[in-house]
Amino acid sequence: MRAFRKFMAWPAARRRLMLEAFVYLAWARILKAMPFSRLAPKLGRPMTETPHVHDLSAERVVRSISEAVRTMSRHTFWESQCLVQALAAKKMLERRSMDSTLYLGTAKDKQGNLIAHAWLRSGPVYLTGAGERRLFTTVAVFGTDYSTEKIEGARHESNIRA
Repeated sequence: MRAFRKFMAWPAARRRLMLEAFVYLAWARILKAMPFSRLAPKLGRPMTETPHVHDLSAERVVRSISEAVRTMSRHTFWESQCLVQALAAKKMLERRSMDSTLYLGTAKDKQGNLIAHAWLRSGPVYLTGAGERRLFTTVAVFGTDYSTEKIEGARHESNIRA
């Protein structure tokens, strides 16, 4: 009950962002259950990184999304670890036509078992999984670059008209 009162005390915009994060964490958890071959096309353009810069207003939005996903991931009754968080944040950025790069990495734990990690970056900001990313070797990168997609879309439209 105390958590609910605290939630209701937040400004309406923050509550909406937190609810959006919660919904996308659920969506991402369902996606995670899919075979990787079906999931991969939804992750972005393979082996493509997006720019490491964006304007200050975009950075505020990115940091708000990061906070919302990380906060709400602690309140789900399902597993919401690195890949689920990265997918949820990526979707929230996509809704706002904001670039992002999803990284997948592997490493070995202390017992020598292979472990995996995912993290998401938009511009210079790592939204999810930032703390552990340096411990992993990047094995896949998926970029979603909206500035490139707009240019390619315009080219496609002009080719259709010609």
